[in-house]
This record gives sequence, structure tokens and C-alpha cells, in this order.
Amino acid sequence: MEFGKVPAAELAAIDFTLPSDGASVAALLPGQPHRDAAFYVGCAKWGRKEWKGMLYPQKVKEADFLDEYVKHFNSIEMNATFYGVPSEEQVLKWREKTTASNKDGFIFVPKFSRTISHIRRLNNAGADTDQFLKNISAFGSYLGPVFLQLSDNFGPKSYDVLENYLQHLPQDLRVFVELRHQEWFADQNMRRQTLEMLERQQKGLIMTDTSGRRDLLHMELTIPEAFIRFVGNNDAASDRKRIDMWVARLEQWLKAGLQRVYFFLHQHDESDTPRIAAYTIDLFNRYLGSNISPLVLNEPVPSPEAKKQTKRNDGQETLFQL
Repeated sequence: MEFGKVPAAELAAIDFTLPSDGASVAALLPGQPHRDAAFYVGCAKWGRKEWKGMLYPQKVKEADFLDEYVKHFNSIEMNATFYGVPSEEQVLKWREKTTASNKDGFIFVPKFSRTISHIRRLNNAGADTDQFLKNISAFGSYLGPVFLQLSDNFGPKSYDVLENYLQHLPQDLRVFVELRHQEWFADQNMRRQTLEMLERQQKGLIMTDTSGRRDLLHMELTIPEAFIRFVGNNDAASDRKRIDMWVARLEQWLKAGLQRVYFFLHQHDESDTPRIAAYTIDLFNRYLGSNISPLVLNEPVPSPEAKKQTKRNDGQETLFQL
């Protein structure tokens, strides 16, 4: 994932601290824990040759990568559907592989096709949307929410287009939106109007944590679910500290009534993604009560030693440190 990438020499100057909560968080969450919070942690791809010998068996065939992936994770952010709408037959094959691996509760989280979001820019996209939704519906019970990623130059001038498009989606379709133009959040009136519109339509808003676009960490909720796209820097110490901060913040939100967490991990060099995923799942299980199957890698995995709880200046209760 190249979005938000900065040269390694510039990383030390970036403040990776999570911003304070937006006003929507306290307004939306009821103030008491949800009884059955759900957690989904995954990657953006399953077809990584670099994971052979570390996560997958050394001799596994590429055709069987999905079979192996679903043994380790409970979800996947499907970027592949952005580049081309899979046929209904292909979706059924993926569904069959998941069923064969006995992964009840696994979900696919597909991204809307770029034909819809980037080429048509949501205009006159009805037929393409219908085809996309028809095909991915073949996932059946394995279909999670879908997410609509809009381009950097899709700004508030297109507010009416976005609102109209979302209004015409099926009522029972669970949707999250990723807004990348800076003015959606920099302009406070537009920020408030957009949050209110998404809440009214019961659509989620994605938070993207990447080095070069800290403005996308708006820390706002429009439904009682958090969808985080975390982009690391292939630097173990830095990436883990950032995960620590997310665990502390999610702990607060869960105590206040957050119902679901979707946390998808990216690295600019994806060969490293299982390592940070293993660390994330470990902390989610230890501190958030997620009960996700631990990720076991065929190599030493750095684990948190002597975690300690400290008071934080921004009001967070815990910080997990190596």
C-alpha cells in the first residue's frame, strides 16, 4: 500500500499520537459496554508468496493461499474487488474454500469497484453498482460490510453526489466510507454536515492511519462501529507503539459502548504484515477481550515484555510499552 508513504528519513519527524476523540464519539456511544462486542482483524490480501514458510506451508500452491489464510484470520479487506469485479462464479469458489476450512464467522470486506468510485465518481453508476452487489452477494453469510473508498480529488463539492449515491444503496447493506480529500475534515461545517448525513443513513466512516496523511485520523464515529485501516512502516518498534495507542483508545471506546471493531493491517512491504498482525491480535486478546485465534508464525515473534500501564496526558488510561 503506497498511499501515505513518506521517505524513511522523514518518519522521525511525524507525530504518530492519536488525536483526541471527535465530538461524535461521546454523542454516539451510550456510555456503558456493549455485551457482545465483535472483533475482526485481517490483512488486505491472501496471495503473498513471501508468507510461505512463515505463515503458510512452504510447499503450498498459490491456488490454495486462501485456504491457508482463513485458517489464521477471521476477516480480509478485499482490495482486489477495487481493480475488477469478480464474477459470481469466482465468489462462489472463494466461499466454498472458506466453508471447506470450517471457518464459521469469517467475513470478506470487499471494496467497491474503482469503476464506480474513481471512474464514474458515483455518477450514473447504478448499473455497475447493481452488478457489483449482485456478484458479491454470493458470499452469503461470509459477506461483511463493504467499503467505498473515494479518491483524493473527490471533495466536498461532490457532497450531494455522495449523499444521493448512498441513499440509493440497499437499506440492509452495511457500508463504510473512506474520504480522502482534506476539506472533508478541515472545514468544520462540512465535517459536521458529513457526519450527520452518514449517521442519518447509518453508514460508517473509515479511519486511515498512515504516515503521510495524518489528517485522515478524524477520530469520529457515525455508527457504533470502528473501521481502522492501519498502514505501518515495516519498523517493528514504531509500528508496535502505534498499535499500543490504538489498543488504549479502543479500550476506552469499548467501555463506552462500541459494538464492533474492524482492524485491517497494511505494510508498504507486505512480507512483514503477519508479524504486526500477530502482535495486534495478541494485544486485542489480552486487553480488549477479543478471543481471536492467536497468529502462530514459523519464526520468533516479538512479544510484549513487561507491559506496564501508565497515565496518559490525553486522558487515555493505558499504554502498552515494550
